[in-house]
Amino acid sequence: MWQALKSFLWTLKIALPKVAVGWMFALLTIDFNRVAIVEMGVAAVVVTTLLSIHYFIAPFQVIAGRIADTRPILGYRRTPYLIGASAVASLLFLALPSVTFAMGEGSSVATAVAVVLFVLFGLCMAVMADSYHSLVAETTSKDTRAGVISVVWIVMILSTILAAVVMNAVRPEFTPEAMQNLYNMTPAIVLGTVLLGVIGVERRMSLSELTQAASRARAMAPPGNPLASAARLVAGNRQARFFFVFVACAIFALFLQESLIEVLGAEVFGAGIRETTRFQPIWGGGILLGMLGMGLLSVFYRAPKKTLTLIGCAAASAGFFLLGVIALLRLEFLLVPTLFVMGICAGVFNVGALAMMMDMTVEGATGLYMGLWGTAQALGMGGSSVAAGLLHTSLIGSGLLEPQYAYWIIFSLEASVLLGAAAILTRVNVAAFQRMAVRSVEESTTDSAVILDVATANA
Repeated sequence: MWQALKSFLWTLKIALPKVAVGWMFALLTIDFNRVAIVEMGVAAVVVTTLLSIHYFIAPFQVIAGRIADTRPILGYRRTPYLIGASAVASLLFLALPSVTFAMGEGSSVATAVAVVLFVLFGLCMAVMADSYHSLVAETTSKDTRAGVISVVWIVMILSTILAAVVMNAVRPEFTPEAMQNLYNMTPAIVLGTVLLGVIGVERRMSLSELTQAASRARAMAPPGNPLASAARLVAGNRQARFFFVFVACAIFALFLQESLIEVLGAEVFGAGIRETTRFQPIWGGGILLGMLGMGLLSVFYRAPKKTLTLIGCAAASAGFFLLGVIALLRLEFLLVPTLFVMGICAGVFNVGALAMMMDMTVEGATGLYMGLWGTAQALGMGGSSVAAGLLHTSLIGSGLLEPQYAYWIIFSLEASVLLGAAAILTRVNVAAFQRMAVRSVEESTTDSAVILDVATANA
């Protein structure tokens, strides 16, 4: 009983950094995009492109992971990088409101400053994502991983929902002062939760352990530039290629609507800012329920991760088709229930896909592979953000189509891509991936002693 309680408390602790991530992304996807597009009149394509910048910097995750694998700080490979990136990212939010207002006034300088802010934010998020996911992968087992991931993402979704509540309390109606006060809370929230979450989780490595870990890291990836190494890993492993494409396509399809759902509420159903602020928490509540259900299921039954992911893909695809019909026929009464059910499907998908990502690694190169899958995620997210803006501007902003017809096209596109991603996933095999990863190292590395040690450890 005590051991179970201790394990649960540890899981809650390691989930706390997701509160920081949830808060920052809630500000960007719930508040910033609505204020910039609707209140300040900035073109949707400009706003969604800014929001997507950090996704396209995601390949830096591979570099960050490689650096952390081979260059620990004070005996730690994950904690210092995670804390440092969190601190810088949180401070950037202090400048965002004033930059947004200046963009609304047509300042090109403000737009350039916004680009710089989002580039810096992207670099920080790349380091945070790789460090955190590598930390979770290295401190959990294959049997406990699905349950831990469920709790981690439940905490993130709850933080997003709580962030929306805080937004409406601190900024019940939009004013520049209220927005600035809201964003000023970010450093305290982000740094507080990250420090509480990671201090004491990672074990400090001895000098001999650091030397051995660095040797393994160098052995388990091709030599040279980390990005080039990652590209060679993907090129030489068919299973890695399938999984990379699957992750990018599935994430693209799932999140194409994220930057538009509040705008849909305003343009199709005439909803106000207070009403549309509820949409993401409703979607998030569904994800929360789906992940909670999967977490509880994992306690009693080890459901195959690939099966969970495929079920989530298929069900979410059906939901997007329905969402397109709702927009087309203006069936407002179905919008909220559909968002909630789709969230449940996305929650099931998240548990399966994230657990598969952590399984699709090899010892000694956890950071590099998690960076690779994180890059695929981010490219999907970035592509969805840019595509959302382009589709909105070209279909609606140009006057080509009425909003309800445009949203029907957008949601149908999401459903179709998600089905295609599911078809790709059927060709992925984790065991085959790991065998190919180790074999490629054996063929490309001359240090046979190190390779034998790594292969034995992975056996």
